[in-house]
Amino acid sequence: MPDLLTLPPSVIAIDGPAASGKSTVGENLAGRLGFLYFDTGAMYRAVTHAALTRGTPIDDAAAMAVLANALDIDILPATVPDGRQYTVVVDGDDVTWAMRSAEVDAHVSAVSAIAPVREAMVRQQRRVADKGRVVMVGRDIGTVVFPEAPLKVYLDASPEERARRRYRELLDRRQPADYEAILENVRLRDAVDSEREASPLRAAPDAVPINTEGLSVEEVVAVIVQLAGQRLGLALQPE
Repeated sequence: MPDLLTLPPSVIAIDGPAASGKSTVGENLAGRLGFLYFDTGAMYRAVTHAALTRGTPIDDAAAMAVLANALDIDILPATVPDGRQYTVVVDGDDVTWAMRSAEVDAHVSAVSAIAPVREAMVRQQRRVADKGRVVMVGRDIGTVVFPEAPLKVYLDASPEERARRRYRELLDRRQPADYEAILENVRLRDAVDSEREASPLRAAPDAVPINTEGLSVEEVVAVIVQLAGQRLGLALQPE
């Protein structure tokens, strides 16, 4: 691991569609580099969960903007050893697993397409990265949140492979799972995320594309670690 005291403030931006491996790769990469791991998608899931549980109409952009700006969202290191990557607290309530439900899956793209909601979340994301040395994952990190990031990566895989990953994830948590329904939702989310007016999903022109299908997490992380050494000038020690 590099000596953190000698590192300049840096953001590694990892973007990609749903279930492309961003979260798992981002967490492992951050651990390897000694960086902070920050999944921006958790913020949009938290807002979506809050809207669904509090009865805020998702199709009412003004109401959703008020909700997004009023919520106290805190993303902490994992507080419970139950397989979570981090703990998400909204207004004092732990919603880490609740916001991973199929219902949230079905609505989060619509919520993230609301421009005032994205503006509220981007402000929070930039504050998190003010200290630097962050691996930040999402859908618009390299294009909107941190277009100046020295290293941008775009992860991808086929809709079928991404649906299989989400299917296995739900089964592992003993939640109901229907592969065909998940695949349909993955394709719908791809369309919504790519076609929205506010910060559409796309690779930054200077992002390094990596297709994660057929690759292990360790293999993907190894590629990005090598890139980090080149782009950020990190003197990394072999594992």
